[in-house]
Amino acid sequence: MASSVSGDRPTLEDVAAYAGVSRSTASRALNEGSYVSRRAREAVLAAARDLGYSPNQAARSLVTRRTGAIALILSEPETKVLTDPYFLTLMREAFRILATGGSQMLVMFVGTRDDIQRTTKFLEGGHVDGALVVAPHAGDPLPTALRLMRVPVVFGGRPGNAGKGMYTVDYDNVAGGRLAATHLLERGRRGIVTVCGSQDHPAAQDRLLGWQKALAEHGISPEGRAESGDFTQAGGEAAMTRLLARHPDLDAVFAASDPMAAGVLQALRFHGRRVPEDVAVVGFDDHPSMTPTLTPPLTSVHQEPGEQVRHMIMILQDLLAGHTPPLRRQLLPVSLTIRAST
Repeated sequence: MASSVSGDRPTLEDVAAYAGVSRSTASRALNEGSYVSRRAREAVLAAARDLGYSPNQAARSLVTRRTGAIALILSEPETKVLTDPYFLTLMREAFRILATGGSQMLVMFVGTRDDIQRTTKFLEGGHVDGALVVAPHAGDPLPTALRLMRVPVVFGGRPGNAGKGMYTVDYDNVAGGRLAATHLLERGRRGIVTVCGSQDHPAAQDRLLGWQKALAEHGISPEGRAESGDFTQAGGEAAMTRLLARHPDLDAVFAASDPMAAGVLQALRFHGRRVPEDVAVVGFDDHPSMTPTLTPPLTSVHQEPGEQVRHMIMILQDLLAGHTPPLRRQLLPVSLTIRAST
């Protein structure tokens, strides 16, 4: 590596002199500005590499008005986020994709209303270029607060509040619920029940609706066949116990998340029901770290959080570049991964 011309730390002037261009040309080349020839840009980048030049991020942000940071905002209690496979996968994939693109990721938890003011103040302070947000509960004031922000925002899933006019990337949860129930019906099951998620959650509402539609199409009334498991394993076990008491002749269960399905399997074992001989079980999410390891391995509606967050970041990048994304709501398809539980 060549030594600096003007001291221990190379400056922009050093890079310009080394490349044989003006300071303004060097600045435009390093900041991906226009009106720079390909030859000049390559010379400047080579000079920066040879000299070990690293632009001062604070000074650079004054020119580009970019921080190089993106916030991932999760409007759920921290304890739930850190124990749910979906959120863990979402965070990991968002970090990987952003890091590959040269951006930093900041994770922010919004567990209470007091956190909202702190979050909006941080965003308004210009600390990040944009935000990826998951705010799934009805009545959550966070989406409304974010509508007033100058920072571009993209939501993962349909927001539980103030969703109109916002950019969202969601999965076809209605189709997923319908797919799960139809699979059970095609296996000859008729005593089908569901352990659904909290009904203040749009995804839970949609999965329940899909399950109801499939049953109605086959002349089966869904009345009294649903119990909420709150998207947790303990909740799934408790909901399954209630359903067994109410419908002792049940022969199939659609659990609207894999953690709830794990609880369903526990309850069925405790009550001496064999899976799938006595009761077939379908989950939702198809978490690779969970579904193949359950006993028996779980049939589950497959969705890919990595694909969801990739589309969210693409939309955010369009907004940051001043472009208008073609769709405000992207709906991604789901599929069914069949394993031994059905």
